[in-house]
Amino acid sequence: MTSGLWDLVLKGIWTTVQLLVFSALLAAAVSFAVGIARTHRRWFVRFLAGFYTEVFRGTSALVMIFWVFFVLPLAFGWQLVPMWAGTLALGLTYGAYGSEIVRGALNAVSPAQTEGGIALGFTPGQRLRKILLPQAVPEMIPPFSNLLIELLKGTALVSVMGMGDLAFSGNLVRLALQESAEIYTYVLLLYFVIAFLLTRVMRGLEHHLKAGAR
Repeated sequence: MTSGLWDLVLKGIWTTVQLLVFSALLAAAVSFAVGIARTHRRWFVRFLAGFYTEVFRGTSALVMIFWVFFVLPLAFGWQLVPMWAGTLALGLTYGAYGSEIVRGALNAVSPAQTEGGIALGFTPGQRLRKILLPQAVPEMIPPFSNLLIELLKGTALVSVMGMGDLAFSGNLVRLALQESAEIYTYVLLLYFVIAFLLTRVMRGLEHHLKAGAR
């Protein structure tokens, strides 16, 4: 490939990484907020959190991207740039899946731990911060690692908006060179490399958190 085409691919990688980071941060915030809300003692808080989870788990991420990018401007009169439209759609969608990880990990903590916090006079917030989360977070890392890889693969969906991510850039290079097998093999390998690096980082984080918990 020429230097110009390689620059296009590198820009696509950078765009994908940016989208992944922004979407992952939003998804993490949503995951903890909604996941904790699903364990709340008030039923209507649990109901609202559960309703959000079911809605976003039951809809297509691709259709959600279309909705955010094309329907929101018609409904509210303002247009998001592709990066923020993709971040919002992917972050909210994958955050719904992540909330179930958080809820499951919190519920897996032994009830005796909560009872001990009550005996010590901890408030619900203190029990969450000092007892539940320190034990639950290390158990969340493996499923969150899988979800992060799924989010990486989901970033390719933003190419439907004409956003210059890795998938979109690879397709432009394919059209320029008329070499489908070679170009798409390169794209697959690039996604694999990014996913492998993410897996190693998450595994190191898991070991660190478990060592701290012990």
